Amino acid sequence: MRYSRTSTFASARSPAPIGAGGGLLSARDLAAAWFLIVLIAVPAWVLTLGQARDMGIEPGTMGMALPLFLLLWVTMMAAMMLPSMAPVAITWVRGIGRQSSGWTRAVRTIGFVGGYLLVWTSFGLLVYAALALTGGLVNDHPTAGHWIGAVAFLIAGLYQLGPFKNVCLRHCRDPMSYLVRYAGFRQPARDLRVGVHHGAYCVGCCAGLMAVLIPLGVMNVAAMAGLAVVIFVEKLWSRGPLLARGMGLAFLVLAVLAPFQDWLLPGLQASMPTMGGM
Repeated sequence: MRYSRTSTFASARSPAPIGAGGGLLSARDLAAAWFLIVLIAVPAWVLTLGQARDMGIEPGTMGMALPLFLLLWVTMMAAMMLPSMAPVAITWVRGIGRQSSGWTRAVRTIGFVGGYLLVWTSFGLLVYAALALTGGLVNDHPTAGHWIGAVAFLIAGLYQLGPFKNVCLRHCRDPMSYLVRYAGFRQPARDLRVGVHHGAYCVGCCAGLMAVLIPLGVMNVAAMAGLAVVIFVEKLWSRGPLLARGMGLAFLVLAVLAPFQDWLLPGLQASMPTMGGM
């Protein structure tokens, strides 16, 4: 009996929670779970692309009030982050919540994802403040954009190469030990708390990458798509940590080039005055 408990605990800590051949999910359940993630991410991308096309790339908050910005930000994060956090969500709902089914499982999933997006919404407040500050500086002093861009790339590069990034990335890449810990969380709102806890690690993992949206533009579709791919590969590819360090070095190079290359700073170009304002 003692051996059985030990074996069960070791199985719960398996580093391959979602794959075929020994994972917690059957092929059918895995396909259904990924379909649900895609069902959420695709509309989020459609809404984000439509909004980006209407707004273009401008410095600062682009005239958006805070509530509208946060709504758009959460939509963007759903589009960019849900595919990369799918393994954790799938493993939590299926592996830890084995006894739930149907609507109960759906509600638990919504609670987990809601907690996750709540953290990203809070991070969006910091992003909005940073955009308001940098946008004001660029509008008052257009040449300041070069140095703001250099600082943003420098911070992103150093963060990617720093120890905190590595700690958070390790959590996102091998969440099983944390999922075992999450099983000890008590009600109420256990799934919401799990989503908040994992979301905090995810923000820590991606904060450096998000910093480059200041010089590249928050509504820069190409930048969003590129960062979404980087985040996905960092978390799920066996050599993801190597990619993280490579991106850090690339950002440091861009920090050196930014003061002299306008094309690197589409999100920090001062808005041109309209004919009516001339």
